[in-house]
Amino acid sequence: MKDFSEKVVLGRTGLMVSRLGIGAAYGVSERACRLAFDEGVNYFFWGSVRTPGMGVAIRDIARTNREKLVVVLECYTRSHRLIRRSIEQGLKSLKIELADIVLLGWHDNPPRPKLMDAVLRLKEHGLFRYLGISSHQRTLFQNYIEDDLYDVFHVRYNAAHRGAEKDIFPYLPKQAQAPGIVSFTNTRWGDLLKEKNMPEGYSPPDASECYRFSLSNPHVQVAVCGPKNDAEMKTALNVVKNSPMDEQDLQRMRIIGDYVHETRSLASMIT
Repeated sequence: MKDFSEKVVLGRTGLMVSRLGIGAAYGVSERACRLAFDEGVNYFFWGSVRTPGMGVAIRDIARTNREKLVVVLECYTRSHRLIRRSIEQGLKSLKIELADIVLLGWHDNPPRPKLMDAVLRLKEHGLFRYLGISSHQRTLFQNYIEDDLYDVFHVRYNAAHRGAEKDIFPYLPKQAQAPGIVSFTNTRWGDLLKEKNMPEGYSPPDASECYRFSLSNPHVQVAVCGPKNDAEMKTALNVVKNSPMDEQDLQRMRIIGDYVHETRSLASMIT
């Protein structure tokens, strides 16, 4: 059984990617990004919160190792008039000529035709290589699969939110034609890590176990982490030293996930 230190093909893009990706949103430092790159991590997700630490790291790494990086630039704008500026500002800030992936962020409704026309023109003009999309509405991905415009999906998937197993993964075409699958919110915004959220008799997993759970699904190529500090980055990197979970470990995570989903969903309704 292969461990998670080996890179895999990101669906139909053909890009070779690390199993762990890094998101910038929580303030990951330049030092943590460099540490991750030295450990083989190459999927850098510079999202809508474009914090400076990752930006500095990408600029520095890209000067000599651009071909080893997979840079994902997320855009939240819904305006066809603003999308070019959003992408160009991101590229200028990172001092790179093109993004490997532009991700249309959090589209719980299909992007409007004018936006898609503008985005595809920018792809033709060479501002990015592959197009991705993210959404919290799982069933929408069935439409996105049929559209055949997207090369990468960022999907909410974790031990507490396993709906992708019935709403997305069964609808994917064969691997060579399938969009690459990247999981986010792998810790359910940290809820899966807290002792107070555990069912009786269970200890909380650490973050690397949450990423390992997601990556144990054969449809998921990359699990994105969002470390706030260097210690969290080091914990996340433990996943690349591991292999897919066995059924016993998967079942433990499902039990914890079901409990967290039930109790935290109820708590949010009360509060």
